[in-house]
This record gives sequence, C-alpha cells and structure tokens, in this order.
Amino acid sequence: MSDDSSCQGSAQGSGAGGLRADARRNRARILAAAGEVFAEHGASASTEEIARRAGVAIGTVFRHFPTKDDLLRAIMKDLLEQLTSQASLLAAEGDPAAALPEFFASVVGQAAAKKTVVDLLAAAGTDVGVAAAIQGLQQRIGTLLSRAQQAGTVRQDVQATDLMALITSTCHGALHGGWDDRLQRRVLTIIFDGLRPAGAGQ
Repeated sequence: MSDDSSCQGSAQGSGAGGLRADARRNRARILAAAGEVFAEHGASASTEEIARRAGVAIGTVFRHFPTKDDLLRAIMKDLLEQLTSQASLLAAEGDPAAALPEFFASVVGQAAAKKTVVDLLAAAGTDVGVAAAIQGLQQRIGTLLSRAQQAGTVRQDVQATDLMALITSTCHGALHGGWDDRLQRRVLTIIFDGLRPAGAGQ
C-alpha cells in the first residue's frame, strides 16, 4: 500500500490536479469505497470504514478530503461526471430517437440495481461546490432532448430542467422502492408516453 503524504510537495511527475500517480490511485480507491459505504449506510457512515475498504490509512483519507462534506461533494462530482460522459457519448453516437430513453433507463437501472448514491444527485442542485458539474450534465441532457425533439419522439415544450426533475425523482423511486426490471420498464414507458408528441406513433 502506498502512502501519499508527499502529494502536497513537488508536482514533478504529477498528472491531473497536481497529484502523483500513487496519490491519484489512492484518491480513486477512496471514492470507490466511499460510494459503496455511503450507499449501504447513508451519509452517517464512518470515515474509518471507508479507509478500511479503500485499503489506505485514515490519514490518507483526510489528506484528500479534510471533511466528510468534502468527500460527499467529490462523490457527487464523480457521479455527475460519469453521467455526463455517458450522455455525451450517446449524444455523439446514439440514435437520436433512442438515445434519451436509453440514458434515462440506464440511470434508473443503476439506481435500482446498484444502489448508486443517487440521493446526492438531488442534493447536487443546491450545492455550489458542484454547480458546474450539474450544469454540464444538464447541458448534455439538453442535447439528447434536442435530438429527440428533432426526431419527433419528444414534445417541443419539454425542457432540460423538466427531464432533470423526472430523472432525479424516478431514480429516488427506483432506489428506495427497490424496483425490479418489470416495474422500471412500466414506469419508463409511462414517462415516455407522456413526453411523446400528440399523434406520434407508439
């Protein structure tokens, strides 16, 4: 196990964010472990348990994330960046008519099956520390929406903020209700039936 106590020092040989390779690996392990622990135990989960699962010393966790709020904020950003990358890929390469439903279904499926910390997605909208990340995700969702509207599969009056609200609330329902695949499909069908323009083919 490598300690990153010198990560505050020389940036020689460092990568993104000025962290050395071993410090970046530690940070990634901490975030992955924290995501699991918070998903299982909520925001009251202990930092000691996070350090144990990450395989690092508790001091290493605090060097990267001095407070629990810093750690929660980092998880929010990480989750938002993952979702943004997924939406960007679908916007660039996906079928315009199918990309938005595919993204929506994927996020809901993660919430229901993997117990992703989707509670943070709702909190992110009110946390100035992740404002840029939430804005970036909303922009990508806006792109998916525009392409779907151009393809005639979503009504023209629907806005990206509407979709963000639908995604967040549906994820919460899937997470806390433990929705199975059948219920997920039924709910998503109802949502996209409501988003479809009047008279559009079913």
